[in-house]
Amino acid sequence: MKSFSEIETTSKRASKAAGFSWGVAEEVGKGIKILELFGLAGVKNLNQYLNSKEGNQYENLNLVNENNQTNKYPYCPIIFGISFLDQVKNIEKFKKIHLNKVAYPFLVLPFLSRSSEEIGKKILYKFDEYSFLLNFNLSLSSKKFSDECPINANNIEISFVENKDNFKDQDWKSLYKLSEKTFVDETDSLKIGAAGAGLTDND
Repeated sequence: MKSFSEIETTSKRASKAAGFSWGVAEEVGKGIKILELFGLAGVKNLNQYLNSKEGNQYENLNLVNENNQTNKYPYCPIIFGISFLDQVKNIEKFKKIHLNKVAYPFLVLPFLSRSSEEIGKKILYKFDEYSFLLNFNLSLSSKKFSDECPINANNIEISFVENKDNFKDQDWKSLYKLSEKTFVDETDSLKIGAAGAGLTDND
């Protein structure tokens, strides 16, 4: 079994060999390691994408807006992912981001995962029949996991999920009331002990 360190290093070198800068390649290496940690086919998708670059053209999305439309070629998932991560604190205000075409959309996932950690919010990523919820770069949840990622995705939607408690106020009050049983009342003996702490003359 390949180590995650090997996966990151080889992914980085392969990306550089495919024409990306060392800086971009380093980000790709980190991303593929994240996908494999989540149990997704990062190596497989990256291999297919890099090999497809020789016979296909992809559009670079360097400035992310609320609605992003490419007329001819699908967006490169790597350049879009890096742009999203770099700009996430600014584009968070949009609440939702739309794109019409992205190539190998699984490769966007690790950049969204890191973005979720960066802003401290969950991010919902939808395309075709897929839906992924990124949780602060700690976990990823989805109703559908598959090794077979589509080559191109259409009608992509990325939403910023506002933080809120995952429980009812009544449940919290009940739990807090139970926790109060561990509280210690401040007795006279505790007050005296606290007041005299460290003041004993041992000379």
